[in-house]
Amino acid sequence: MLLYEDVLTGDEMFSDAFPVKLVDNIVYEVDCQLITVKPGADVDIGANPSAEEQQEALEDGAVQVNNVVYSFRLQATTFDKKSFLTYLKGYMKAVKTKLQETKPDQVEAFEKGAAAYAKKIVANFKDFEFYTGESMNVDGMVALLNYREDGTTPYFTFWKHGLKEVKQ
Repeated sequence: MLLYEDVLTGDEMFSDAFPVKLVDNIVYEVDCQLITVKPGADVDIGANPSAEEQQEALEDGAVQVNNVVYSFRLQATTFDKKSFLTYLKGYMKAVKTKLQETKPDQVEAFEKGAAAYAKKIVANFKDFEFYTGESMNVDGMVALLNYREDGTTPYFTFWKHGLKEVKQ
């Protein structure tokens, strides 16, 4: 199994146990779903229960959570557009610096790809929810949660160059 860690903070962000797709060679899209978690019980990894089962589970003190958020203890955060742009500028600079140290041949591709993808994010800013890694380090990656065209299927977007693969 591969874990993907934030190169700046070391926070675990996701693993290849979830469906992962590389988009434009700049971000990973990671499909996720709501799961039911009961205190002290095994985790339901997302099978679709009937409406009655779902209601029963929630009555027993269970809660529905996003499986990636739950598994990697991601922390919700908020931004307005201006503060997000300020964060993104600093984050991109930090990732570029890290790339110059570790993978200098990828800096140019990162700069071009990140600038283009950032425009897509800003254009659809209102559609995103924001999550930091477990440490809540403000200098680290902010994962972007959005929904597919059907409006119900959630997925996360993670910056490829802001991650390192760790074999488990």
